[in-house]
Amino acid sequence: MNVEHEVSLLVEEMKRLQEETDAQGRPVVTFGVLFNDEKCANLFEALVGTLKAAKKKKVVSYDSELLLQGVHDHIKITLLQ
Repeated sequence: MNVEHEVSLLVEEMKRLQEETDAQGRPVVTFGVLFNDEKCANLFEALVGTLKAAKKKKVVSYDSELLLQGVHDHIKITLLQ
């Protein structure tokens, strides 16, 4: 799978798992929800890598340099597009 395709899948999964919206009405999901979702676990070989690529492309935003299961489960990820 290429990065563009994985990022587009991430966008769809974030819309599906949306927990809340930000002030601009954009979907927000916590890292723990994404990481622990069975469908996401099967779709993404490296979820953290896909999130990092999406952040670099300004598709998502989150306030952490590193995302680790457990430690960063509370980090909110906002879908920008």
